[in-house]
Amino acid sequence: MRLTPKQVVELHGFNNLTKSLSFNMFDICYTKTKEEREAYINYIDEQYNADRLTKILTHVTEIIGANILNIAKQDYVPQGASVTVLISEGPVDESAEEAFEESPGPIPGSVVAQMDKSHITVHTYPESHPDEGISTFRADVDVSTCGEISPLKALNYLIHSFETDVMTIDYRVRGFTRDISGHKLFIDHEINSIQNYIPDEVQTLYQMIDVNIYQEHIFHTKCKLKQFDLDNYLFGYTKEKLSPQEQLSIERKLKIEMDEIFYGKNITNGLE
Repeated sequence: MRLTPKQVVELHGFNNLTKSLSFNMFDICYTKTKEEREAYINYIDEQYNADRLTKILTHVTEIIGANILNIAKQDYVPQGASVTVLISEGPVDESAEEAFEESPGPIPGSVVAQMDKSHITVHTYPESHPDEGISTFRADVDVSTCGEISPLKALNYLIHSFETDVMTIDYRVRGFTRDISGHKLFIDHEINSIQNYIPDEVQTLYQMIDVNIYQEHIFHTKCKLKQFDLDNYLFGYTKEKLSPQEQLSIERKLKIEMDEIFYGKNITNGLE
């Protein structure tokens, strides 16, 4: 059996390391008319309202092995929602050992739970392009923990909880803890890429780029969906209702939008 960091190294007091996972997802849709844009935003607001987001964060809390202390949630006008969950970690020997392992974790529908720690937040941002008929929904989820429990355990569940065309994922370990001799420990587990914690079946669906600063324990992974089916990006109708020229034009706009989000820069006519 693999030992937890607390079993491997005897610490001087509490494990003070802070582990932070930021998960940002983007869903892109073509909404040609004002009515389509309004219908899409209404759909998103209903699909990802504060109550459903609270359920998602509650499952995240269970997955990482934490206890909920307090929940604050809000649906905004005209659109968007936010949820903040304060969490705490219980004594190490009272939590399931698998909760302390940096691993992909379960998918929705297979959560078996026991929980405890710092905070988890989610904010949603539906928006539309002023001219190109593109609507984009963004959700930002932040999971920040102290001690042995790992936010990486929630990553697989978060990926499966949202309809995601582009993902940006950041993970950072901050601060330090000490062993009984006073020697500082700046990280308590091995990691060289967030991709280590994304299951193979998910990795095959996405193009991925890493930007990591290993010596600073900062890890960044960007993911863009490989396969493109125009029907998945039309709201309320299918591509059969469009001429071949319209299909090509819309597909190009959607792919440029995805590339701009993925590469973090504006693109003109498909070129920088």
